[in-house]
Amino acid sequence: MSTQLPGPHDEVPPPTIEEVSPGIYAYIQLDGSWFLNNAGCIVGSRSATVIDTTGTERRARAFHAAVREVTQLPVSALINTHSHGDHTHGNFMFAPASAIIASERCRQEILAAGHAVYALFPMVDFGECPLTPPTVTFEDRLTVYVDDLRVELLYMGPAHTTSDIVAWIPERKLLFTGDLVFNGGTPFALGGSVGGWLEALDRLEALGAETIVPGHGPVAGPEVLGQVRRYLEWLLAVGREGFARGVPPLELAQGLEFGEFAEWHDRERIVPNLHRVYSELRGEPRGTPLDYRQMFAEMLAFNGGRPLRCLA
Repeated sequence: MSTQLPGPHDEVPPPTIEEVSPGIYAYIQLDGSWFLNNAGCIVGSRSATVIDTTGTERRARAFHAAVREVTQLPVSALINTHSHGDHTHGNFMFAPASAIIASERCRQEILAAGHAVYALFPMVDFGECPLTPPTVTFEDRLTVYVDDLRVELLYMGPAHTTSDIVAWIPERKLLFTGDLVFNGGTPFALGGSVGGWLEALDRLEALGAETIVPGHGPVAGPEVLGQVRRYLEWLLAVGREGFARGVPPLELAQGLEFGEFAEWHDRERIVPNLHRVYSELRGEPRGTPLDYRQMFAEMLAFNGGRPLRCLA
């Protein structure tokens, strides 16, 4: 079964900036497929804090302009929820004036990856995005204040990656999840852990968030956590069965019925997701590196040799 693929007239709506709580904004890039991620901005009385950036020079400049539409205050801090380029390539727009905050693993992964992802998406004009890694890192948790508003940064990996953090604002019951939540898109566990992701969802549900800004897709309520959980539990179930029968992940993926997840975009991620399940069933440590070039080649094979749907 193949995923939705780009047609000659595919278009995406322009990004929007939505006030999700007084002085707190979500920057939404629909449809939320490959490299169309979300970001955020928290505005105080003296400065602002940004959460994530975007993946191309053009989109990074558009996000910076959107931030300037809601505040002219200096951006004192930029938080990266994880290392992937769609959330970090635009860091250069806020450096060196802003402290760039992330997990220590996020800094390591950004430096190790460089711009290797460019080769995987030859249809994208990435522009010039100088590599700009975090300058302030932590291991488990860190608290950032915007005026008196407490923003708790909590390490959640390995899950989507080994570097995931979330930004939890308890006073507003508002949660920026990074890519621990894809709303309407297929989760992607190539660089993380399916078991760890399910444990991270337990922790997120316990926070009691009422508003969730996902890494991709529209702003949602807490029900979106259950949607991600159902996908991961289904993934584990089909993965265990395929592993027991010795079916290679690509072959298994090609024979699956996706049920309630059939309309989610980027279904080809099922292939690396199954490889991740198999890795964990073999007893390999969570986050054990997989051959990402092989994973992308198998996703193309799942799509019948046609390219991934990336409209960035």
